[in-house]
Amino acid sequence: MIAKLEGVYVDRGGVTVLRGVTLEVGEGEAVALIGRNGAGKTTTIRTLMGLNRPWKGKVYFMGRDVTGVPAHERAKMGVGYVPEGRRILPDLTALENLEIAYGGKVPEDTLEWLFQFVPDLRRFLDRKGLYLSGGEQQMLAVARGLVRRPKLLLLDEPLEGLAPKIADSITRTLRQIRDEGFSMLISESGIVKRLEGLATKAYGIDRGEIVYEGTLEGILEDEVARARIWGV
Repeated sequence: MIAKLEGVYVDRGGVTVLRGVTLEVGEGEAVALIGRNGAGKTTTIRTLMGLNRPWKGKVYFMGRDVTGVPAHERAKMGVGYVPEGRRILPDLTALENLEIAYGGKVPEDTLEWLFQFVPDLRRFLDRKGLYLSGGEQQMLAVARGLVRRPKLLLLDEPLEGLAPKIADSITRTLRQIRDEGFSMLISESGIVKRLEGLATKAYGIDRGEIVYEGTLEGILEDEVARARIWGV
């Protein structure tokens, strides 16, 4: 087990957003977190990253209780984060975005290692974020999350707003990352099938509660989960 939330409750703005959430990500495992907008996916990922702190429950990473450990310390421990909306710094080049995440000059061997997963990164490394397409920005966001070679990569809606062809390319990249032994938690609100062949396990979340745990394919067959998650 790489990471675990155990009975986690989180408040945001005076509202309880997560209600007893328990989930696990195993070593070398890609896990999908499925739910509509506002269901609690982002808060779950931010809680694993250390950006939201639960008032009840525990967060574990590599077998250690990290509930009170801040985000920057979790990053040093090996947690990578690809936020919703990419959050690329537009006035900095792709390389400078990577350097901020790395904490200094990125070694050449690390750049070459990143190019294995995101080969197009080499092409726009010196281009400012403002002039990158949506797909290029997402590729950079994934590379930024990987630059410190984390043990766990948290991806919040990495396929949102992308054309189908670009989304397929990002999914192939994530599959390659998983095959290299990295653990991932990936949130998705819409097209579950985009994660087929990538996620080995899925959780469904609705109104801050886990309503499904099982295979990705099974979430579409579970009538109760479908009704809670999508209202159908």
